[in-house]
Amino acid sequence: MAVRRWGGLPRGNLSDCPNGSRWAMDVFHECAQDGRDIASIVLGLISIFCFAAASFPQFYQACKTGIMDRALSIYFLLGWLGGDLLNLIGSFLADQLPLQVYTAVYYVLADLVMLALYCYYKVKNQGGGFAAPINAAFVFLSLGMVSTVSFVGRGAAMAQGSATFKGRSLLSAPTDELGSEPFTRSEIIGFTIGSISSVLYLCSRVPQIYTNYKRKSTIGVSYSLFALVMLGNSLYGVSVLLKNPEQGQGEGDYVLHHLPWLVGSLGVLSLDVVISFQFLAYRRGRPSTREERDALLGEQGDSLES
Repeated sequence: MAVRRWGGLPRGNLSDCPNGSRWAMDVFHECAQDGRDIASIVLGLISIFCFAAASFPQFYQACKTGIMDRALSIYFLLGWLGGDLLNLIGSFLADQLPLQVYTAVYYVLADLVMLALYCYYKVKNQGGGFAAPINAAFVFLSLGMVSTVSFVGRGAAMAQGSATFKGRSLLSAPTDELGSEPFTRSEIIGFTIGSISSVLYLCSRVPQIYTNYKRKSTIGVSYSLFALVMLGNSLYGVSVLLKNPEQGQGEGDYVLHHLPWLVGSLGVLSLDVVISFQFLAYRRGRPSTREERDALLGEQGDSLES
């Protein structure tokens, strides 16, 4: 999941965006001068909704099967959380609009709920009676971490003044900030953090692919989770490529400034296609959810007794 960010032009100021859309400027600080720009904004919004809704099918699947701790890789969840945390940091460093900040916070909270469910079923399936306290402690510690990061990010943003963090943005920065140099200092910071975020998203898929392969099953994993993320990444990539470059910026420079997030989105998309093939490969002849759950818990019980 990732946050699409807008910003860079003063609210309601169309002087730097002649013939631009008033609503796009007022709501998103986005210069939208033609149909391509409008389509880019609309597709970006739809991608946000796809990412936001992706977690709910997995929540349902976790409660239905009760084997979330065996179905999902903890490294997949941690990698996803790490990528979303960097997006959250970026939204505060950039002093983004409330919509983008709230969306970034929501993504992190959804990841924390997913991790909390994982911990709950991990403890429960091991026969422990401390699932609720451990779950609550994990959630409170995680929320404290998010709050701390938020305040630190806000302080850094105030210290930076008008410096703009790019994040997963459409690079709607003032033309004078681009200057004659390929990257400004703030763009380098954004490029670096965005690259790390993309790497975390990419690396998170590898443990899940291995977990599915090792189990020879995808029971307990919701395909809707990956389908919605695939749709979100596809729409995000198209929205970036549809956007007209800023004045004075060539197509090559525009793609270069977006390269980490485009590579991250397309790379994650390709790995999610691999997971999709795993769903197809392991669908035939697989046991029922109850049978697999009983088998998994039985194997776990035997290992604990030994």
